[in-house]
Amino acid sequence: MAREPGQRGDRRDRRERDGDDRDSDIVEKLVHINRVAATVKGGRRFSFAALMVVGDQKGRVGFGHGKAREVPEAIRKATEEAKKTMIRVPLRESRTLHHDGAGRHGAGKVTLRSAPPGTGVIAGGPMRAVLETLGVQDVVAKSVGSSNPYNMVRATFDALKVQSSPRQIAAKRGKKVSDIVGRRSDGAQAEPAAEG
Repeated sequence: MAREPGQRGDRRDRRERDGDDRDSDIVEKLVHINRVAATVKGGRRFSFAALMVVGDQKGRVGFGHGKAREVPEAIRKATEEAKKTMIRVPLRESRTLHHDGAGRHGAGKVTLRSAPPGTGVIAGGPMRAVLETLGVQDVVAKSVGSSNPYNMVRATFDALKVQSSPRQIAAKRGKKVSDIVGRRSDGAQAEPAAEG
């Protein structure tokens, strides 16, 4: 039985197109590229190490590290790894973090603070790349200690992993979101709920 020309190819094309749609809204940022050398018998062999950050600007972000003899190949490897290791971070009003947080990796220490509308992303270097690809529009970030981009990115991820939304906290405590949030509107401090 003769099949239509390109019938199987159409299915494959459709699958590739669907995958492209998923990846099309992902933003990729090159954070750092480094030339590294391995000393071999004949001298030195140079290769390149790339650090990439990817995110959908809607609360998902990941980072990856790739090494290859050529820069484009190192970037491709880093991007693939970053897409595999993406984490979800809850955002308040899709523009800032729910609460302040701190993270550290090695000698790199970072502090992230939520900010009111119009503040912008006040962060430097590798932290800015992570926060922009995450989709944060208002945040104040400070880095202390190591300025190594790898440590800074990992410390930023450490701070982002502990972010939690009122909905998650309410689910953990078995309460309603309104019990946790919304009592501060009258200006008075909320009474601590009796444990029982």
